[in-house]
Amino acid sequence: MDIVFIEDLRIETVIGIYDWERGIRQTVALDVEMAFDNRVPAASDDIAHTLDYKAVSKRLISFVEGANFGLVETLAERCAAIIRDEFGVAWVRLKLSKPGAVTGARNVGVLIERGERPA
Repeated sequence: MDIVFIEDLRIETVIGIYDWERGIRQTVALDVEMAFDNRVPAASDDIAHTLDYKAVSKRLISFVEGANFGLVETLAERCAAIIRDEFGVAWVRLKLSKPGAVTGARNVGVLIERGERPA
């Protein structure tokens, strides 16, 4: 199985359950791994045959910047669904971090896997 990845994609959004969080924008960071057979694009050297990580990143940025969720769990699920549904990805692992949300911790968040992981 080949993996196309995006690491530490930082996006500002409204996220949180507390009243003070609802009125500010906070940074979330996404790490994404997506299963994709890279043999075809490698043979053709044509971006049209790839899982275009720039297109995925731009779509996630657009969605997350406009999002307004209470839970990181909800945001992570929606991002994974976009990747799978709009980009035809069979398996995705997505880590959504909320840096600085807990005093003393560099990061907190969730790590989810969705779909069937190819062999």
